[in-house]
Amino acid sequence: MKYRGAFHSRARAVLCAVVCLPFAAAWAATPASAPAAASMPVPTMPPIQPSVPGVTGAGFNLVELLQELKGNNPQLIQGRHTYLSAKSIPPQLASPNNPQLGYIWNSIPKGFPLAVNRAGGSQYNLTQQIPFPGKKALAAEIADRQAESLNAQNDALYLQLYAQLSTTYYQAIALQKQIDVQKLTITRLEQVKQITRVRYANNAAAYADFLNAQVMQSSAQNDLFAAQRQYDSTLQTLNTLIGKDPSFPLVLRADDEAVHLPEEPLPELENQALREHPSIKASAELMDAARKSVTLARKAYLPDFQVIATVTTDNPPYGVRPNSYQIELDVIIPFWFLTKEKYGVNQAVESQIATEANDVSVRQQTLLAVDTAYNTLRQTLAQLDFNKQRQLPQALAAYRVTMTNYASNNADFNDLLTAQGALKNAELAVAQAQATALQAYHALLAATGRSPVQAQ
Repeated sequence: MKYRGAFHSRARAVLCAVVCLPFAAAWAATPASAPAAASMPVPTMPPIQPSVPGVTGAGFNLVELLQELKGNNPQLIQGRHTYLSAKSIPPQLASPNNPQLGYIWNSIPKGFPLAVNRAGGSQYNLTQQIPFPGKKALAAEIADRQAESLNAQNDALYLQLYAQLSTTYYQAIALQKQIDVQKLTITRLEQVKQITRVRYANNAAAYADFLNAQVMQSSAQNDLFAAQRQYDSTLQTLNTLIGKDPSFPLVLRADDEAVHLPEEPLPELENQALREHPSIKASAELMDAARKSVTLARKAYLPDFQVIATVTTDNPPYGVRPNSYQIELDVIIPFWFLTKEKYGVNQAVESQIATEANDVSVRQQTLLAVDTAYNTLRQTLAQLDFNKQRQLPQALAAYRVTMTNYASNNADFNDLLTAQGALKNAELAVAQAQATALQAYHALLAATGRSPVQAQ
């Protein structure tokens, strides 16, 4: 039920005092306390060029978080030491086989168990296995390529974690702005409550208007609680990424960042990713290792060698004066090549084919990541410009006009709530669109193989 009629002069004066003073202050504070058009300019970001800008102020910005990630993330630490462990394999494979030393005692007494006769003398044997030339060097090269692939994979992991961290970071920044919007919304609805209270006291509004304003304010308070919980959860995720305890009191600093499409066209960004992304490098190392593995498998058809040096002495056990010398050269022939070496070659060839297919997949996924991030950035920038230049100013103007008309008994209460909700949604949309654009920008940076803090 709506009440219409003229206000008494005293009631009108009171209502004007309630409306004008708080809203004048609120509207004046809007640029500082809410992500309005004047408070959230769309700056411009330079072309994609990784750098480490100066770090100032309290709290962690994105660059500082990346430094923590690089140094303390357990996955990256594991990857670095896995690579160092793998680099210890090639020298082992390149080293000669260990020699084998043997001793034969022929001077066994006749009464000794198992003695047949009393043959005098002893023998010393030294056996050295010698693989066919080139086998050990090739095996060492394969292991080295595999180790370098692990190193490149760890660099790719860093970029993946960088993209994840930047996404989480900017979501946290957006949640900070959402919290500010919710607080401002609660303040606005408190002012709406005061207006409806005055109007109801003067029979100009239904009591249901006041109750609905209370309901909307309580709903905004619940939204504030939800945003705060989500923000706390996001901080816990950031702490985990940078290798800290989830309960660490992390404080974030949002530096002024602008964003626009990079100067490089999309095809150039794609080519850059194919040249520089560590996933491509890791795949190339595995391809090289697979080809060398086929070569090594075919070398298994070639014989290996064994040299045995024997020294015979007639002296008592452990005598050192030689009686005769003997050199033996053995050739280890791959006699069962139809059931052994043949299948070793087949295994290596099939593994090479699988590695080549994986290389194609890696290239496709790399290009897809670049294209997805680029298109997301382009579309989000258009949305952000629309939200800041049109939607938010229109919503703010509509809210102010509707509030003024409602205070003057020229607007419906539902129109006021609709305008207030539209303004809140526009402010939230600006905050989220700006976060999404920055997330897409850093995802594009990671997809092309670069970051503000390069992995070491």
